[in-house]
Amino acid sequence: MIVDLWENLKNETRPIVLYGMGNGADKILNVCESKGITISGVFASDGFVKNKTFRGFKITDYKTAKETFGNMVVLVCFGSGRDDVLQNIKRISKETALFVPDVPVYGNTLFDLNFAKENKEKLQTVYNMLCDEQSKRVFENTVLFKISGNPNYLYEIETERNETLDISGVKKAESFLDLGAYNGDTAVEFLNYSENAQKIIAVEPDIRSFNKLCKNTENLKEITAVNCAISNSETIIHLADKKGRGTSIGNVGKEVNCTTVDKLLNGEKIDYIKFDIEGNELNGIKGAKNAIKEHKPTLCIAAYHKSEDLFSIPLAVNEIRCDYNLYMRHTKCLPAWDIDFIFK
Repeated sequence: MIVDLWENLKNETRPIVLYGMGNGADKILNVCESKGITISGVFASDGFVKNKTFRGFKITDYKTAKETFGNMVVLVCFGSGRDDVLQNIKRISKETALFVPDVPVYGNTLFDLNFAKENKEKLQTVYNMLCDEQSKRVFENTVLFKISGNPNYLYEIETERNETLDISGVKKAESFLDLGAYNGDTAVEFLNYSENAQKIIAVEPDIRSFNKLCKNTENLKEITAVNCAISNSETIIHLADKKGRGTSIGNVGKEVNCTTVDKLLNGEKIDYIKFDIEGNELNGIKGAKNAIKEHKPTLCIAAYHKSEDLFSIPLAVNEIRCDYNLYMRHTKCLPAWDIDFIFK
């Protein structure tokens, strides 16, 4: 029977130590405090120690933490898909108990055992919509990981990025809409992977990332860069300050124009749309209703920003068109990031 991570930690008698600091550690520490879970210390990778403190804890390295706490429980508090980082996590897990808590990138709703029970019917509906056994395994293991924090569930479902691209039919697509284009990495990926790419619209709201996007694609005539946010209406929104790669819509921050996919395309057919818009995917889908209904583009939608994404995204698309084939893939990363729904 699956054991809820947070209940498990409440009953833990060994010292619980955080691995990592920053936004992820802040969220995990907040959850622990709200649930009465005591944290004994914090350690970081060797290059990040340097006499730092975090939330009143002196930052040590792993060796010092192990010498100090002995038989401890480690909670990984950051995300990474880098091989060297993941190998280090696996090495630590062979020496001591290790979990990777799943806290939402956006929002405050935990995907714990109670959440899974409350949304059992919706989760089952989406599971039944999936078209192949690998997708069903990815879905099931993702749910089990989110509840338990056991990274082995994710290791079992890792696939190469090329598999997502192949399922999506990128090679044959001619036109792409890249929502959340960041610095142009995925736009260039589409261009290089497709045999027929003629037009790529790369949309990025954050001005710093947008400037990098423009610089990285300035000599590629197929790519047009657009500086705006995507949602379900035309308005002015604020981008919340956030360290790292992502930016999100908030109540304060830099003003930026926001539009919809339907307004942006203005009836034009597009073959492929990628949604990775930092927790605003559901509104982005609503704003693409006409494009989805009339042209049935392939959709590749990030499914990891909010706890509800595992069911709200497929159900929202299904309300617009119910004739998509639905797939799900996870590219190597901890925690359960880089998980995509593919509507083909």
